[in-house]
Amino acid sequence: MLVVAKIGTSSITDTEGGIVRGAIDKLCAEAAQLRGAGHRVLLVTSGAIGAGLPLLGLGGDRRPRDSVTLQAVSAVGQSRLMQVYNESLAAHGLLAGQVLIAPLDFVDRRQYLQARGTLERLLELGVVPVVNENDAIADDEIRFGDNDRIAALVAHLVGADTLVLLTDAPGLLTADPRLDSSASLIEEIVEVDHELEQLAGGAGSARGSGGMSTKVAAAKIAAWSGVRTVIADAGRPDVLIDAVAGVPGVGTVVLPHDRDLPARKLWIAFAVGSQGTITVDAGARAALVGGGTSLLAAGVTGVVGEFDADDAVELSGPDGAVFAKGLTRLDAASVKEMAGRRSAELPEGTPAWVVHRDDLVVLA
Repeated sequence: MLVVAKIGTSSITDTEGGIVRGAIDKLCAEAAQLRGAGHRVLLVTSGAIGAGLPLLGLGGDRRPRDSVTLQAVSAVGQSRLMQVYNESLAAHGLLAGQVLIAPLDFVDRRQYLQARGTLERLLELGVVPVVNENDAIADDEIRFGDNDRIAALVAHLVGADTLVLLTDAPGLLTADPRLDSSASLIEEIVEVDHELEQLAGGAGSARGSGGMSTKVAAAKIAAWSGVRTVIADAGRPDVLIDAVAGVPGVGTVVLPHDRDLPARKLWIAFAVGSQGTITVDAGARAALVGGGTSLLAAGVTGVVGEFDADDAVELSGPDGAVFAKGLTRLDAASVKEMAGRRSAELPEGTPAWVVHRDDLVVLA
């Protein structure tokens, strides 16, 4: 079995941002146990910025807010973070391999194949890949911003069987335990819907870049990749071992979807933010959902928001419900102007489609 395990900043750093060596030692010890049982393991880690802050005297309340300084901090922290992983894995006779990922690696086909080839070869060589976002040089407009989504996309990239998202909570609960003492663990999720996404809430701790909401979003990506996900407490004894073994109550298990999306469509559906909405008529909706066609101008009835060509947009039907998402070939003004017009009526040189089927993901 191939296991991808992701651990967050709040689970491996203290309040000043310093690395908690024991937390990484625990993770690596459990990864070694899985390796000893014949499984392959890939780790996705946060913590580079957190690890760099105290080294530069910027921990706690002194944490900078501007992206340029944070990127510089991550360059310092990443090497320190990898030093700890190197030492922790070496204690079990394992070798770590650093892999820094950027969004382009999942969008561009050549980059995608290169990243997959590198990770697969590292696993073949018996190395434990340690993956992080390339914070030091990432463009703030296109960066992921959280490693939960990276972990889900990496799980798809390498064809993982199980994704384990380690956090400082036992899993997804029925309510916020700080407000409701009766909150209990949701042990299994068959389908991630809007109600569950709302239940997951907003951001997590000040040290991390995401909370339970990003875990649920990542689990949704993994589910659409055919990957089983477990959201569990990083501090739980043998959490990785139990997650892989399917021990009841280890955390929240999100079952895989019966539909397996390719990487590019996963990116479009879940990793890039929508800039607007295009409303279509019932006929266009039926054709897009059932026939795998492209969206033509004739089927468009309205536009909400301002977006440029190649931006991600949501598609909604006459009832206003969003049923698909895609990359538009035209800007908002052009779509408004062309709405309802047949292809023969369009100005010469205008693209025949508003959203091409290769750039379209039906979510309904």
